[in-house]
Amino acid sequence: MLREIRPAIVVLVALTLITGLVYPLAMTGIAQVVFPYQANGSMITQNGHVVGSQLIGQNFTSAKYFHGRPSATTAPDPKDPSKTIAAPYNAANSGASNLGPTNKALIDRVKGDLATLQKENPGTPVPIDLVTTSASGLDPDISPEAALFQVPRVAKARNLPEDQIRQLVDDNTEGRLFGLLGEPRVNVLQLNLALDRLAAK
Repeated sequence: MLREIRPAIVVLVALTLITGLVYPLAMTGIAQVVFPYQANGSMITQNGHVVGSQLIGQNFTSAKYFHGRPSATTAPDPKDPSKTIAAPYNAANSGASNLGPTNKALIDRVKGDLATLQKENPGTPVPIDLVTTSASGLDPDISPEAALFQVPRVAKARNLPEDQIRQLVDDNTEGRLFGLLGEPRVNVLQLNLALDRLAAK
């Protein structure tokens, strides 16, 4: 009987070592050598301090900054752990709201956001990504149209010319990957850091 069990035990131990230790360590080592920036979370630093990740959005609310997409992520309510509260860009609880297009809560939220944005920039169509959440709730990017929509508010709040802010948006717009894949996008954190650098001058 031991003769039949021994090969199974040897294979189990060997595969555990290969797939659970050797392979992950090898892939981590290769990633650290070939793609160290991405392997370490695509962290963005300013003055030697990490201010965020290029891959995870942040909740900017001040009029002086560009705002990202709405986020539907939640966190446990500190007053009642059986309930949840809104916690935008909560990376520990990535996900969408899962509300359908006929859900009253979703309709009311979108209408409220739309009304606020229309007051901010009257007469200008509101880009769809400023009122809809992403599937992850952590989207760090917005469309160039969404960034340009916010230019008048940011320029007014910072007392800077709109043309200067518009140029900043153009400078921070990334095109399609290889000119084919995806859509043009603007990373909100990087744009806001560039905005702070511009204001500092």
